Amino acid sequence: MDTANGTELMIVPGHRHIDQPTARQEVLDLVAACGGDPQSRDGRLVADVIVTALKLITDERDTGELKLLTHSFKEIRHAMRVFARYRGQHMVSIFGSARTPPEHPDYHAAVQFSRLMAERGWLSITGAGDGIMKAGHEGPGAAGSFGLAIRLPFETTANSVIDGDDKLVHFRYFFTRKLMFLSQCHAVASFPGGFGTHDELLETLTMIQTGKSPVIPVVLIAGRDSDYWRHWERNIRGELLSGGFISPEDLGLFHLADSPLDAAEHIGRFYANYHSQRYVGDDLVIRIRTELTPVQLELINEEFGGLVVDGSIEQCEAYPQEQEFEWLPRIAFTHTRRSYGAVRRLIDRINDCGIANRLGVMPDAVTSVTEASFAGNYHG
Repeated sequence: MDTANGTELMIVPGHRHIDQPTARQEVLDLVAACGGDPQSRDGRLVADVIVTALKLITDERDTGELKLLTHSFKEIRHAMRVFARYRGQHMVSIFGSARTPPEHPDYHAAVQFSRLMAERGWLSITGAGDGIMKAGHEGPGAAGSFGLAIRLPFETTANSVIDGDDKLVHFRYFFTRKLMFLSQCHAVASFPGGFGTHDELLETLTMIQTGKSPVIPVVLIAGRDSDYWRHWERNIRGELLSGGFISPEDLGLFHLADSPLDAAEHIGRFYANYHSQRYVGDDLVIRIRTELTPVQLELINEEFGGLVVDGSIEQCEAYPQEQEFEWLPRIAFTHTRRSYGAVRRLIDRINDCGIANRLGVMPDAVTSVTEASFAGNYHG
């Protein structure tokens, strides 16, 4: 018999106890004893975590594997607790080299970009090191920054801006750190860098391309007179696209910014009318800030009908399964679960329509409206 928070958990000898029907109920009782609702979806999910952990005993996992699972779970839980205090605020993850010196044009561009985002109400997430990571913290200062530091033999401290701040999180594993970079942000900005920067950027693009992450704006920025990202894009086009390894629409998943201001305005435009997205079953639900007109919805169906399995793209209210942002209008359709580059263009069109409605012009006229016409008034 084991006692946890006043609840008696009966442990019956035998390797397969956790698979017995009574074991599940004992776990649910433990959830209730800790203040959870075992009948709620969240309570059942917590019970699943406990059951999975107990199965490690009968799986006879070795100590190294148990340490990996334990440390990674603790890291994710702690990081989520830190970010939870700022739920509802827009955040941009900034990638780039730790070796970029403060006098470099890329460094100045990162300071300028992160400052512009802070002025728009955004928080900046970086890897907490020096170089571009420190520049991404200098713009907003510690109050507007998150640091996701990795423990490495040659990088053991955080930069001077974020060091000692309660929004600095230390990670043992790259995979848990990258999970937080992408799961907590609403945009990604990448500056020139090496293997680590490309690892983070390409994983971001892969997650969006395959639908494992919601579509978000990805901007590529460099300092004045730099050809870094133009060379990078030429290689993407010349090798990946020409070789058939990616689709033409995948090129729309990133934006080569002309300047830090262009990058900030590109991100702002992405959220001009678009709010967020989620799946309900096979239906892709896209939440928007203002409703589309019947004519706009008809034009969208004509342009993006290839994304729909059957039926059409419809404007609707919140699904019963949704428990957040119920007040926002939506469009929804049964999605093919493919062509996320086209989904990115759909979001662009939704934003065009929202801007047109605000300006009182037809959707096609939006192409003549510069991003600067609204970016200064958008604060996330």
